[in-house]
Amino acid sequence: MGAASQLLAPLVDTIREHVLAGSKIHADDTPVPVLAPGNGKTKTGRLWTYVRDDRPAGEATPPAVWFAYSEDRKGEHPRRHLKNFKGALQADAYSGFHHLYGDGAIYEVACWAHTRRKFHDIHAVHASAITTEALARIGALYAIEEEIRGKPAELRRSIRQGRAKPLADELHNWMEKALGSLSTKSETAGAIRYALSHSTPRTKTCPWGPRHWRALTRYLDNGQLEIDNNAAERALRAVAIGRKNYLFMGADSGGQRAAALYSLIGTAKLNGLDPAFYLQTVLATIAEHPINRIEELLPWKIAAALLKNSSQAA
Repeated sequence: MGAASQLLAPLVDTIREHVLAGSKIHADDTPVPVLAPGNGKTKTGRLWTYVRDDRPAGEATPPAVWFAYSEDRKGEHPRRHLKNFKGALQADAYSGFHHLYGDGAIYEVACWAHTRRKFHDIHAVHASAITTEALARIGALYAIEEEIRGKPAELRRSIRQGRAKPLADELHNWMEKALGSLSTKSETAGAIRYALSHSTPRTKTCPWGPRHWRALTRYLDNGQLEIDNNAAERALRAVAIGRKNYLFMGADSGGQRAAALYSLIGTAKLNGLDPAFYLQTVLATIAEHPINRIEELLPWKIAAALLKNSSQAA
């Protein structure tokens, strides 16, 4: 696989450049077991995913996903990955991302799915009037998103301002009031504080800081943004499936090769291609393909060529 990885490297680099050229990307990470050298035991590496997908905002720019591997979860890794990116970073409240927002070149967009999940998990074990109300109110925000998915960004912004923003303001006020009726130690109070970042300084126990509500509601002001980070979570499903089918990666170099393959497989799927067909097509031609025309082997280019050939044949 080493020789193939070298051949595929320029293609993966081109996908990375395409992803980071966007004005908004989704980011997430997941652990992977990696064989530690010398002792026969495994350590925990990380696969980071960065997704560009503007289709929900009605844009035709090809979607793509770039994976990167690191030997640990230190914040220096996303800082290195995103050193040339400028725009909106949609992610969870992982503290390793927070240093990216300092100079304003990258700004934070939080994830309502994470917020909803906290209430849902509590509700599944011990339903209450507050968790029921929270889920219903968040569900109303999602119902609006269902209606406007795929619509132009400016229309999405207008509808969000007219319909979703008042609901979000009401939700904020309701959460503030509900928080006052709960024990500070209750899980439900913790879920509310996570959403509101209730004037809590950023600490190890509250890493999201006081600006989390602003990050949660930033999508209301920009039709290109999404309500959640599900695009990144979907990209990581392939990794979750992979972990069920192998014991570990053989070394850090194996993690890097896996990241390259996940980039190609994930981008092929986003563009409607069968990943096995795509990899077979690329591997059969890339050795003789001119490096200055590597873009011709990108998944969306091959998908477009297949569509054109199909139309001509019909």
